[in-house]
Amino acid sequence: MVHTGVQAGMSLVTPPDSVAARAPRQLAWLSLAMFLGMTLWFSATAANAAIVAEFHLAGATTAWLTMAVQGGFVIGTLVSAALNLPDLVSARRLFAAGCVIAAAANAALVRADGAAAIIALRLATGAALAWVYPPGMKVAAGWFDKRRGAALGVLIGALTVGSAFPHLLAAASAAVPWRTLMLAASALALAGGALVVTVVGDGPYVAKSAPFDPSAIARVFRDRRTRLATFGYLGHMWELYAVWTWIAAFASAGFGRPGPTPSSPTGSAVAFATIGSGAIGSAAAGWFADRIGKARIASWAMIASGICCAGAGLMFGAPAPALFAFAIVWGVAVVADSAQLSALVAEYSPRDHVGTALTVQTCAGFLLTMASIRLLPVAAEAIGWRWVFLCLVPGPVLGVAALRGLTDGPGGSGRPGGSGGSGGSGRSGGSQRTQRIAGLSRRSSLDAHASEGGSGGSEDARMV
Repeated sequence: MVHTGVQAGMSLVTPPDSVAARAPRQLAWLSLAMFLGMTLWFSATAANAAIVAEFHLAGATTAWLTMAVQGGFVIGTLVSAALNLPDLVSARRLFAAGCVIAAAANAALVRADGAAAIIALRLATGAALAWVYPPGMKVAAGWFDKRRGAALGVLIGALTVGSAFPHLLAAASAAVPWRTLMLAASALALAGGALVVTVVGDGPYVAKSAPFDPSAIARVFRDRRTRLATFGYLGHMWELYAVWTWIAAFASAGFGRPGPTPSSPTGSAVAFATIGSGAIGSAAAGWFADRIGKARIASWAMIASGICCAGAGLMFGAPAPALFAFAIVWGVAVVADSAQLSALVAEYSPRDHVGTALTVQTCAGFLLTMASIRLLPVAAEAIGWRWVFLCLVPGPVLGVAALRGLTDGPGGSGRPGGSGGSGGSGRSGGSQRTQRIAGLSRRSSLDAHASEGGSGGSEDARMV
């Protein structure tokens, strides 16, 4: 391995064959860490019925069990983006710190004495998870260049399974005390934090750290393609977390359970099927996206999930096998676009501020989820649970419209390398010039290293 510094704060030059050999293993470990860390997201939502019964929570307060996590996440990502934390601090260490803090806040729920304490701790959990999700995507992007869409698809798949896992526990044993569920999720998150600092390394394709730049956010979103990919992400997020949060209540109401936010073991099982099947959608979308285009795959996924939104009312009260089949199809479609929209932002962003770009994108998306999550129980009181998901249809419709700016140009795939105009499908001329300059700088560094190191240096230089 060559350890030649190319630029201050940039990853060390490594042989491509070494990176290709290590990358799948690194992705596997990172995905496991992401799965373990993200079990905290829906831990309280999965224990919804028990917490509501013990603390006598009203319907509006119940929604805050998930909304507080979204709100905390937004606060955490805002602070991280403003301070450039994902690019100033090692993304792996940030990930581990987020797991530890979130696990502590989640475990403290077992000593909560009222609704205010529960919501405050869920807020803290969400803020800490802002150091887990976006930094995790940056670490994955650092190991993959040409297959980044597939890599992020696998990673987001792990996130969805982690988010679904508490629902599986709740469905498998309704007799499990909710405090035991909270402690189990916290223990899993601690294990995820330990994994990411002990067995996961930094890849060579993104900067490991960069100087603080107060104009980083404006610099990142000056590119029209980054803005369009982010607008598409907003449409996707309007739907995603509202479906994940309320599909259990929708299913339970269809099975005849009463109450403003009905719950049942079967409803939890439907929620697990919906969220967990997203892992298949994320991985499959990533595999196809690197071949036919990330923006195109994201658009197709939003069209499919939008159709499911519009037609969900037809499945209300359907036999369990039919509802589970529908939930799996919807679960596959609703999250298949997520990783590809993040991959597009990573590709279009400056290499030294990929972490900031991904953090701002997720911050905006999760801020929007708070509105849609809160909207659905209010709408259910007015029109019932049967047709409540119609409220989410505008999200995928507007998301697809935004992505047309990436799919309609020459090349039509949303991938770099097309016409190269400011709004086209390829890298801008400025980005191409930057790449050429970086390549010349790298070659100069290698030549200097070779001349200083004699024949050994020349041999190392040829390996790169």
